[in-house]
Formats: sequence, structure tokens, C-alpha cells
Amino acid sequence: MIGNEETIAQVLNRLRRAHGQLAGVISMIEQGRDCKDVVTQLAAVSKALDRAGFKIVATGLRECLTGDPADGSEPMTEAELEKLFLALA
Repeated sequence: MIGNEETIAQVLNRLRRAHGQLAGVISMIEQGRDCKDVVTQLAAVSKALDRAGFKIVATGLRECLTGDPADGSEPMTEAELEKLFLALA
């Protein structure tokens, strides 16, 4: 994982929130709840996941551009970076 402990904690917090929201969506569907309510909660899950992904990308961008000598990773190419960003779009 890329980033300092504070960043990692923020990402994990967002992912846990999304996890709880997704469990709520599943429960709502099982209970036959209104479509509007389900879609609203599903959008919240999606936003939480997007924010976690963007945080990871933003934090790791420098490492992605330069590579990490500690683990021997090579810098990402422009095409790889573009693909990474589009995966979150």
C-alpha cells in the first residue's frame, strides 16, 4: 500500500464505510425496499469507493511516476497512468 499511516487509515475508513453501505443495500433489496431508496444507497457506496480509489491514486501518483527503488518497481508509462485514471472514471 502506498502512503503514510494517516492516508492508509483514511482509505481504510472509506472502504469500511462502503462495506457497511453495501451490506445495507443488500439488506434493503432482501426486504423489498423502494427502488429509489436502494439506488440512493447504491450511489453512496459507489461514491465511497470512488473516493477511496482517488485517494490511493492521488497519494501514490509520485511513486507511480518515479517508481520505488525500495521494491525495484519501474515508473509507470503514460499509457499505464491513463488506464489507471480511466479505471476510476
